[in-house]
Amino acid sequence: MCGIIGVVSQRNVVPLLIDGLKRLEYRGYDSAGLAVIDENSAKRIRQVGKVVELEQRLASHPVRGNIGIAHTRWATHGRPTEENAHPHSSGDAVMLVHNGIIENHEELRRQLAKDGCYFSSETDTEVIVHMINKVLPTVDDLRQAVCTVISKLRGAYALAIIEKNDPTTIVAVRKGSPLIVGIGIEEHYIASDPIALGNLAEHFVYLEEGDVAEIQLSQFKIFDSQGQLVDRPIKDNQIAIENIIRGEYRHFMQKEIFEQPQALAAALENRISEHRLLEGIFGEQAKLIFNRVKHVQIVACGTSYHAGMVARYWLEKIAGVSCQVEIASEFRYREKVVLPNTLFVSISQSGETADTLAALKQAKEIGYESTLAICNVAHSSLVRESELVLMTRAGVEIGVASTKAFTTQLVALLLLTIEIGKRYKIDEAKEKQLIQQISKLPALVQETLDLNQSIKKLATRFVNKNHTLFLGRGEEYPIACEGALKLKELSYIHAEAYAAGELKHGPLALVDENMPVVAIATNDQLTEKLKSNLEEVRARGGELIVFADIASEMPIAEGFTVIDMPSAPECLVPIIYTIPLQLLSYHVAVLKGTDVDQPRNLAKSVTVE
Repeated sequence: MCGIIGVVSQRNVVPLLIDGLKRLEYRGYDSAGLAVIDENSAKRIRQVGKVVELEQRLASHPVRGNIGIAHTRWATHGRPTEENAHPHSSGDAVMLVHNGIIENHEELRRQLAKDGCYFSSETDTEVIVHMINKVLPTVDDLRQAVCTVISKLRGAYALAIIEKNDPTTIVAVRKGSPLIVGIGIEEHYIASDPIALGNLAEHFVYLEEGDVAEIQLSQFKIFDSQGQLVDRPIKDNQIAIENIIRGEYRHFMQKEIFEQPQALAAALENRISEHRLLEGIFGEQAKLIFNRVKHVQIVACGTSYHAGMVARYWLEKIAGVSCQVEIASEFRYREKVVLPNTLFVSISQSGETADTLAALKQAKEIGYESTLAICNVAHSSLVRESELVLMTRAGVEIGVASTKAFTTQLVALLLLTIEIGKRYKIDEAKEKQLIQQISKLPALVQETLDLNQSIKKLATRFVNKNHTLFLGRGEEYPIACEGALKLKELSYIHAEAYAAGELKHGPLALVDENMPVVAIATNDQLTEKLKSNLEEVRARGGELIVFADIASEMPIAEGFTVIDMPSAPECLVPIIYTIPLQLLSYHVAVLKGTDVDQPRNLAKSVTVE
C-alpha cells in the first residue's frame, strides 16, 4: 500500500529519496512527500498527485539534507490533500511517515486536543507525531520517546521518524506492516520494500514484529519488543535491476503478461521430474503433515482468492480431498467449525495482505492441523508465520493488477493438489501423466500469447461499453471472475462474472446489444450445456465473444465471435485461459487511456483492512 524510504548519508539525500519514491510507485498512491534535516533546519515538501509533480515542486523550491524520510500515500483517513499527505510534523521538531492504521486514533486525538494540541490534517498519523513531540522532553532520546508512544497505540503500523535536534538518526518501528533496513557504505536506509533502494544496498535486514531500529550514518541498532538489543539475519539483495524497468514494453503490466512463460518455468524448476513431484518442496515436515491431512481450507483476497477457487475444483476432482475457500476478510470475522486434520492454506502475492495475515494468525490458534503459505515474497510476514511454504517465484511484479503472480499461484496450487492427492486418488501412473502435462505449460502459454494481435483488435469493441458479463462453468468460472476483475480494475468498465448455469436465474435480464458477453468454452462434459447458455444470450441480441477450444465446435453464427485457443490438458485449462483475458483487459485499458500500471483507488500491497 503506502511506501516508505529513509536515508542517512554524507551526501544530499533528496535525489535518493525521490528515486526511491519512483520505485515505490507501483504500490499505488495519491500523494507524496519528503522531509529532510540540514544543520538543525528541517524542511518538508508535500504534493498531491504523482512523484513527478513532487519533483517539479522541488525544482522550484529546492531543499537538501543529509538525513531524510519520504512517503507515497494511499488515502485511508482523510482525502488526498496536501494537508493529509506525509510526512506529518509536530511544529518543525519531529517528522514522521507511517504505513498502516491506528485503530484508537480518535480517543488519542481527543486527549491531545484537550491538552491544547492543534491538528492540521484528518489523518490517524498526525496523532503519533504529536504524541512523540509531547513525550520527547521527558526522555533521553528519540527512540525512547517512540517506544513510550507506541505502547499506547492499537493497530498496524510501520513508522520512520526524524527529529530536528538530532540530525543523525532515523528511528523506525515495525508492527504488522513490513520494514527493512538497507546496509550501505557509510550510509544506511529504511524502506517498506527492497525495491525502493534499487542498487543502493547490497544487503538488507528485515525487521521483525515489534522491532524498533535506530539507523545512523555508520551503524544501525535493532531492539526487540522488550527493548533488548538483538541481531537480525542479514540477507542479500536479490532484486535484479532489469525487473524494475519496462524495457521494450509500454507498461509494466504488458511486460509481466509476456514474462509468464519464464515465470511459470521458474515456478516448476527443481520441483518436477519427468514422472514425479520432487520430495521436500513444501518443507521438511511436509510429508508427515500431508499424511494427516483430510481437508483443506484456503483463505485469500482478490485475485489470490480466485486462485483458491480454482484449487478447490482441482483438490476435490483430482486429489479427492474436500476443500473450502473463503475471502480472508469474511473468514476472520465469523464463527468457524474446524474439521479435524484440516490444512490451512493462505495465498498472497505480497505476503503482507492484512486480512490474510490476520486469518492465518487466527487459524494457528483454533486447531488447524498445519499452515501453508503460497507467496511470492520470501521474507514476508506470511512466509515467516507459516509452518509450510511454497514460493511462487513469479519475480518482481510492478503492475497493481496481478498477472504472473496469479498464474504462478495456480501452478503452486496444482503442485499442492498432486502432493496431497498422492495419499488419495493419484497413483503413480496418474502422477506421471499430470507431471508430463504440467511440463508443457510454459510452451502452451507462449503459444497463447501469440493471440495478442487478434485480442488487440477485439478490444476496440469494448471501448464504448459500460458493462460486460463474463461466463464460465466448472473451474473456468473462477477464471471468468478473474477476467471480470481485471477489466474493471484496468479500464473502469463495470464487469461481473457468473457461472453460466446461473444466467437464467437473473443476469439474463441485463443482456442486450450494449452488453458484451465474454465466455470461456473448453471442450469438456459441460460444453454442450454452455452452448445452450450462450444461445440464450444470442436470442436476446447479446454480443458474444467466446474463447474456445477448437474441439468444442462453437457455432459460426451472427452474434458469435470465436477466438480459437490452443488445445490444453484439462488440468492446465484454467491457467491457459487466463492469458487472453489479461490481454483483453490490458488492450481495452490502453485504448481508454487509463493508468494501466496504477489504476485509480487501488494499491499493490493491501496492508490495511
